[in-house]
Amino acid sequence: MGPTVMKFGGTSVQDAEAFARVAEIVKGEGANSPVVVTSAMSKVTDALLGAFDLAKRGAVEDAVLSLEPHLERHREVALKLLDEAGRRLFRVELEFAEKELGDLLMRVSRRSLPLSMLKDAIVSYGEQLSSRLLALVCTNAGLNARHVDSRRLIVTDEEYGAAAPIFAETEKLVRLELSDTIAGGEVPVMGGFIAASRSGETTTLGRGGSDYSAAIVGASLGAREIQIWTDVTGVLTCDPRICPTARTLKTLSYEEAAELAYFGAKVLHPKTIQPAVDQKIPVRVCNSHQPAERGTMILPQTETTPRKVKSIAYKKGITILRISSARMLGAFGFMSAIFQIFERHRVVIDVVTTSEVSVSLTLDNTDALDAVVKDLERIGTVEVVPDNAVVCVVGFGLRGASGVASEVFDAISEYNISLISHGASSVNLTFVVKQDVVTDVVKRLHDEFFG
Repeated sequence: MGPTVMKFGGTSVQDAEAFARVAEIVKGEGANSPVVVTSAMSKVTDALLGAFDLAKRGAVEDAVLSLEPHLERHREVALKLLDEAGRRLFRVELEFAEKELGDLLMRVSRRSLPLSMLKDAIVSYGEQLSSRLLALVCTNAGLNARHVDSRRLIVTDEEYGAAAPIFAETEKLVRLELSDTIAGGEVPVMGGFIAASRSGETTTLGRGGSDYSAAIVGASLGAREIQIWTDVTGVLTCDPRICPTARTLKTLSYEEAAELAYFGAKVLHPKTIQPAVDQKIPVRVCNSHQPAERGTMILPQTETTPRKVKSIAYKKGITILRISSARMLGAFGFMSAIFQIFERHRVVIDVVTTSEVSVSLTLDNTDALDAVVKDLERIGTVEVVPDNAVVCVVGFGLRGASGVASEVFDAISEYNISLISHGASSVNLTFVVKQDVVTDVVKRLHDEFFG
């Protein structure tokens, strides 16, 4: 059996109590050769991004000062959980990080290097510090822990901010670096989210990329299980902030989990699933505040349930684009021309529906909207409809289940539906409503299927 890869999110390492709890969780997995991947302490990544923005505007001193409260949080954890030798060691690490961050922020204000490169270098310090601190905390708790710099393991392209791993090289490095460490009884502790290009420059895998890091390492090592430790007990039937009666799902298929992740369920990063799918590695979602609970196991396949629907996800901030043109009627290549525009502007599309003379689609990122619309207007008439939300109803075998669509739309018959996508996936029924009613829509659906 391979090792257990354990990824801990920001809320799982938010303070001294949380760090101590993580060390105990890792000790409990000791017989299964744990490999630990950690996010930055909660709120630290946002603070680093804020400091970058301040430095970009020339306010370097303010940028440096804005980070001090968050560096102090690391000092407090070290003071409470480490012995004197550990405190001294981490103090050196922290002082070195402070100096490097100051230098990087000055470089941002001077534009001495590409800003995207500097941004990744700055934001990486959240995971660098949390992983070094966690390794020391685990050692102090009696574990044979060793810090490993993720930038020596995960190789990516140079797409700063959302770098893509080069899997063949990464797999070779992960095995070379970690196999003997694990075999020798050591517990590797590394930061998620961060990597390096072939030239050695720091890159990041995008927000939420710590899950992706864990999956990449797990796939490279042939892990027995990948555990995602967060602040909720597994994947729920609905967002508990909307439906307090939401319950934990015992199992999900990879396909169900991917759909939920993509359409708004924030327990998993969408990219997490793919490396696990490739190697058929189970992924377990656990609650670090309630470690005795087993959470949700995500497997290659799960069986259908009597109620068919397993979970309901939603995503706000959706913009609908409608492209209409009589030239589309009976023409070939029209859809290709539309998608080429989105590809050129690097814009991701969520939901697509078509008729004989029009195409409707949704976007959740409108940064390049004006440029996209300008290009689309050369093809046809474009209508932009903001302030919508996507609702995704997920369950194994949903496409072939008779009566489910009727139940869904009967439950929300008083609300207008803008778009419907059903049949493209065997596990999901997706539709779009106005953003201001999505909470009520989700409540109605949860009552219908889980009430």
